[in-house]
Amino acid sequence: MMAGSPKLQDEESPRNSKTRFHSYLHGGTSSLLSTLIVFPVYKTVFRQQIHNIQVHRAVEQLRKEGLIKLYRGVTPPLLMRTLSGTLLFGLQDTFLRLLSLPSLSVTPSSLHPAVAGLGVGIVEALVFTPFERVQNVLQSGHNDRRLPTLKSVLVKLKAQKLASGYYRAFLPIMARNALGSSLYFGLKGPLSAAVAGQGLSPIASSFISGTLASMAISLSLYPLSVLVANMQVEVQTEVKGVMACWRMLWNSRQRSVLLLYRGGALVILRSCITWGITTAIYDRQQKRSG
Repeated sequence: MMAGSPKLQDEESPRNSKTRFHSYLHGGTSSLLSTLIVFPVYKTVFRQQIHNIQVHRAVEQLRKEGLIKLYRGVTPPLLMRTLSGTLLFGLQDTFLRLLSLPSLSVTPSSLHPAVAGLGVGIVEALVFTPFERVQNVLQSGHNDRRLPTLKSVLVKLKAQKLASGYYRAFLPIMARNALGSSLYFGLKGPLSAAVAGQGLSPIASSFISGTLASMAISLSLYPLSVLVANMQVEVQTEVKGVMACWRMLWNSRQRSVLLLYRGGALVILRSCITWGITTAIYDRQQKRSG
């Protein structure tokens, strides 16, 4: 039996490699489609976070700017979300396989998805913080005249140190991504099983599980997203630390949790749509590929 084990592994290796490749591919395509659909909602939320205005005023700003400017700044998030989805689902699958190895199995198997998600979130932060930085600079109306093009933003950030340029707000981004990915993968499976138990179709179960998981993540981590947006939007002011920026943000919101969560309703809506669609498409593709 032992002599036959290497042969068995060789026979299964191509199939396992194909399965891992599908995880990366399906993660990318599902994220790309969902990003194109919800970008206008995302930009509306961003305007609320930066200018501390009500939703109807943010919508009115975007309406006056026109359709072309509505999708100004879509390239960085489109690339980021597509690549992020590729890594998110692909690395999650890879890390899960590693955690299932006897030599690395130090936690209960039920916690493996959440533990793997934690690692994925850290990798995400390392890779995609520069994308988010460029995206936030481009989407701010205050930077339209000074930095009107993607090239001008890239040149400006390149001239700065990494910590104040491309990697501005890295620590809160790492905390947000690691916790968010861990919650998403930790909740996704149990929620999907619970919904499927009510007799719904697999695609409906996937959509609802992604929606509910994103709701929990958005509510708990929204303040970090507001902090990141406010830290990254500035390119010429004096660089301040995370705690100093948090105090400035908290004071600007009049020390009110309600004002801090302004735009939260649209964030929940955006996340529900995005992750509901992403989860449904991904699970569907994975099921088709076997």
